[in-house]
Amino acid sequence: MTEPSASPASPLSPEELDELDALLDDMRTRDELVPHWEFCDGVLTALVCSRRPVPAYEWLPMVISDTDLDLGPHEPLPLLPPFKDLAQQQRFLQLWERREAQVRAELAEEPESLDADEAFQPEVIDMRGAIASLPEADRAEMQDEEIPAFGQIWAAGFLFVVDAWSDDWESPRDKETAGWIADSLEAIEALAEDDKGAPVLCMYDEDGPPSTSQERLEAFGEAIWAIYDLYRIWHSLGPRVETIVRGEQPGRNDPCPCGSGKKFKKCCGA
Repeated sequence: MTEPSASPASPLSPEELDELDALLDDMRTRDELVPHWEFCDGVLTALVCSRRPVPAYEWLPMVISDTDLDLGPHEPLPLLPPFKDLAQQQRFLQLWERREAQVRAELAEEPESLDADEAFQPEVIDMRGAIASLPEADRAEMQDEEIPAFGQIWAAGFLFVVDAWSDDWESPRDKETAGWIADSLEAIEALAEDDKGAPVLCMYDEDGPPSTSQERLEAFGEAIWAIYDLYRIWHSLGPRVETIVRGEQPGRNDPCPCGSGKKFKKCCGA
């Protein structure tokens, strides 16, 4: 018996999140620079917060293959090099759109507490806690590797969008609003830094060895509230309005530049 397919608006299941990890792992066999899902989830969240909808033909090549496609809004998206085939690319986009819809719905309703079931939660993993929970022999193999702090890769993904689409994230003229945006981005930038505090608990396994500081947990919560603020601010402002600068106009009695031989005031300037 075939199981019913998930609704386009339903949150991703743990199995589907594992599938995303597997897709990205497979893509890294063809391009080692393909990011992990935690980075991608930070990218996705920033795109949801952005003041304008960023179409897939803009963000997908930038995020997955660090390229820029010269496509129009109605042109089909070609197969990008890291994907095995179009079916894999379409499946990735399908799962991405489900996660995007979930994040958008969560950010649209600000909860009273981040502990609420409906509150937004980034897709992050405590890599230091995960490694610390391994057997000693396995830990020894990774002792020389630089392990990111809790939430650090997710914040890096968010800030990647702020940098790559800097025009969309340019501060507005209103100083108060610009200050709110700056404060919110500062909270996310803090999460992109290393956790140098004393470890007090493990976010990978509540019974695992301490790997994350109390200061880091507080910074993580502040970053999530900052996401809510950015979503509300940018969506209230809407897309940027481009200023149209008109060139110098001919005098009303000058010949019309269209070449008709008539005066401007009796032709295009009428």
